[in-house]
Amino acid sequence: MNIHHRVLRTLPTAILTLAAILSLAPGLARAATVDVAGVQLEDRITVNGSPLQLNGAGVRYKAVFKVYTAGLYLGQKATTTEQVLAAPGPRRMTITMLRDIDSAELGKLFSRGMEDNMERSAFSKLIPGVIRMSQVFTDHKKLLAGETFVLDWVPGTGTVLTVKGKVEGEPFKEPEFFNALMRIWLGPKPADWQLKDALLGKKK
Repeated sequence: MNIHHRVLRTLPTAILTLAAILSLAPGLARAATVDVAGVQLEDRITVNGSPLQLNGAGVRYKAVFKVYTAGLYLGQKATTTEQVLAAPGPRRMTITMLRDIDSAELGKLFSRGMEDNMERSAFSKLIPGVIRMSQVFTDHKKLLAGETFVLDWVPGTGTVLTVKGKVEGEPFKEPEFFNALMRIWLGPKPADWQLKDALLGKKK
């Protein structure tokens, strides 16, 4: 009887403790994300079995308009373009639209960004991959606000392009292809200087 009463007396306390833990769980989950213009980016992810951390994230502006958010994930922190390009292991760039965009035009801008940040001879070797990537964006016609595409570098596999959650075709095998894409945002003529600094984790 004493044991029975003791269980009944401690049960409410146990329930309250469990409820408190559960109420904290969403807060803990939120603490593991970073808000970038309303887009939630996880501060730690896994790509091909390797843990990556959010190196930096920011917004691409066109004049005064917010176009998309970008988040760069690496195995360890990098503060220069050279460190990012030389980083070992998997890497990821994730892009989330903040407004509706003609995806064919976006593909052209990316191609131009690659070309503007490379020597002509190096870029010419990547033209087949650039054409294929541009076609992927053309086929999608539009990217709507809230939709995401991801660029993953996976050693031994290549660059994997995922649009709206779907992997697009075979990986781009050329080792330089991913770094050429990274130069769009991190090269000497970046798409947006403030975004470049943000991706490299530099404070304003």
